[in-house]
Amino acid sequence: MILVIDSSSSIAGVALLGESPQEYAVSARSHELVPLLRRLVGETTVTTVAVATGPGSFTGLRVGVSFGLGLAVGLKIPIVPLPSLALQAARSEQPVIAVVEAGRGRFYFEAPGSEASLGQPEEIPKEHPIVGRLSSSGRAVLEDAGHRMVPESELGTFAAAAAIVLEKANKVAYGSLEIEYMQSFRARG
Repeated sequence: MILVIDSSSSIAGVALLGESPQEYAVSARSHELVPLLRRLVGETTVTTVAVATGPGSFTGLRVGVSFGLGLAVGLKIPIVPLPSLALQAARSEQPVIAVVEAGRGRFYFEAPGSEASLGQPEEIPKEHPIVGRLSSSGRAVLEDAGHRMVPESELGTFAAAAAIVLEKANKVAYGSLEIEYMQSFRARG
């Protein structure tokens, strides 16, 4: 089974891909994610780990990637990085703008054919609807700025999206796994 972990958004996605795919959604900011991952690993033979590597929540990415990398190293199995925004976009069959909350009212976003960017809601293009696993407040901010959200009922599952993104992804050496934060952090002195 392939264990997929996306803790880049406020809602974490976890999937087990194999003969009968399973998926789970939990708050990435709660204490539910790691116990869920431990339980799944205890009940399943994991052969590959795939982790969302950003952009996304600084702490969320570190939790998911650290767990996934530790598991892969410990079991001596491959690890595969997956771009967070590609995972969001793959949930739709139509062109969409994928978003992930970045904090302080900003969003990471990627429009079809563009590079990932960081900006305020008014900086996000409006030619396509938006898809992302957002908090209710993040969703409200985007809707207030005039963005159209793709209803969850019209989107594919996280597991199906992960399978699509995995088709183009490659495993990497443990020491070369990189997290894409897109922001610099400085200590204030």
